[in-house]
Amino acid sequence: WSPYSDLTDHLIIFYEDRNFQGRSHECSNDCTDLHSYFSRCNSIRVESGCFMIYERPGYMGHQYFMRRGEYPDYQRWMGFSSCIRSCRLIPMYRGSYRMRIYEKADFSGHMMEFMDDCPCVSDRFHHRHVYSCNVMNGYWIFYEYPNYRGRQYLLRSGEYRRYREWCATCSIVGSFRRVTEF
Repeated sequence: WSPYSDLTDHLIIFYEDRNFQGRSHECSNDCTDLHSYFSRCNSIRVESGCFMIYERPGYMGHQYFMRRGEYPDYQRWMGFSSCIRSCRLIPMYRGSYRMRIYEKADFSGHMMEFMDDCPCVSDRFHHRHVYSCNVMNGYWIFYEYPNYRGRQYLLRSGEYRRYREWCATCSIVGSFRRVTEF
């Protein structure tokens, strides 16, 4: 038995225009470059599963966590523009969640282990900066500001020796949560 599911139950639909109009593209797996399928993305429908969408090809640029639901315009997913160029599905996960965050790069300095969501990192960790982390179990989303606001970053199981490895532009982490909604 594995806590990770098969990947057959994920579907996201991108639309060029607002309110699910215009040319559309269905996607049920990772796609490193969506540009050939549509020139802009103004609405999205997530039929099943969870995805991270990215403003640039190759899973780069601003990231947005998308759970099942309808997003009739890009402001609904907190997007800055209608430019979406890649997407990554987040497999279902039904096991325990465990992550360690560190005050300094290369897993040094003050460390704290988490198994649940954290709406304000500075309240619990006593630091605003997270320079490295180790995700032992599950999928997590880091947010730039407390209460799950601001830039978002997907972290999968693995070691992140420096904040740039999760594609952040700075080490400030305001909050984080487990990806549990499928």
